[in-house]
Amino acid sequence: MTNFHPTDNQLVEFSAGNLDWALGIAVSAHIHLCPQCKKKVIEYNGIGGAALAQAKPVAIADDAFAQVMSKIKQSPAPQPEHTKTQAGTCATARKECLPPVVKKLLPQDKPLKWSFASPSVRAARLQTGQSDYEVCFHKIKRGGKVAEHDHAALEITLVLEGSFSDDKGNYVAGDFLVKQPGEIHRPMAAQDQDCLCLTIVAGP
Repeated sequence: MTNFHPTDNQLVEFSAGNLDWALGIAVSAHIHLCPQCKKKVIEYNGIGGAALAQAKPVAIADDAFAQVMSKIKQSPAPQPEHTKTQAGTCATARKECLPPVVKKLLPQDKPLKWSFASPSVRAARLQTGQSDYEVCFHKIKRGGKVAEHDHAALEITLVLEGSFSDDKGNYVAGDFLVKQPGEIHRPMAAQDQDCLCLTIVAGP
């Protein structure tokens, strides 16, 4: 059961399309795993839709629709998902364990490039088309400990599979953690399963 969630303000900003792209990825992935927050976003979308329906119409260019369609046609076509799973895409090498918004970040023509951040932790950077936040997978091997560390900038961690704990609690799939600059913790994965997390860190 998911116990840690985005704030209501973050959900409202997500519904309105005002969150930074990288933060929106984390919130969207959380919503896929959390029925409680999904219900809230549906309600916020309804409120936003009602407000939009009551808004005064604004004139737009006669060819506005044609311009939008032209930009869509110029965008790269989505690549079909491989039927053959690439090892390393998630903690159990099953691509289907990932929320759709995260699947879209996976390279289609090559495996993820994993590197060791420590003996217990591997990391793989994801390309998101923005530079304000670094977006990565972090995989902690079962029973593995991460060195105690603080945070120089805002860090959001979404547990995708498995679980880990620190001195403040235990976190399972779907949990959405926010660490502010200066906060210190030492994550440790559960003994029975590797833990895969999506991490968003402000700055390079």
